[in-house]
Amino acid sequence: MKLKEIAHSRTGDKGNISNISLIAYDKKDFNKIRQMITPELIKDHFEGIVKGDVVIYELPNLGALNIVMDQALGGGVTRSLSIDAHGKSLSSRLLELEI
Repeated sequence: MKLKEIAHSRTGDKGNISNISLIAYDKKDFNKIRQMITPELIKDHFEGIVKGDVVIYELPNLGALNIVMDQALGGGVTRSLSIDAHGKSLSSRLLELEI
């Protein structure tokens, strides 16, 4: 099953940091998501993109994770040569993850 079947996401950015909020459609799936989505998994999934640390904050009352990825935007929105300088497509890539 792909992650997109049980969750949706939004992205944000500040400088060279991208964050992805991962929100379970149904709160009963939150524990499954929380256990499976680790900083190591995120680093592996975004290999070559995320060059810094990954920190995951849990928001259990919302059934959500906030995944903060340092050095993930090619220098930042105003410096990156990336087509998607804001990293909006990173959330789509995350949701394609097989879990």
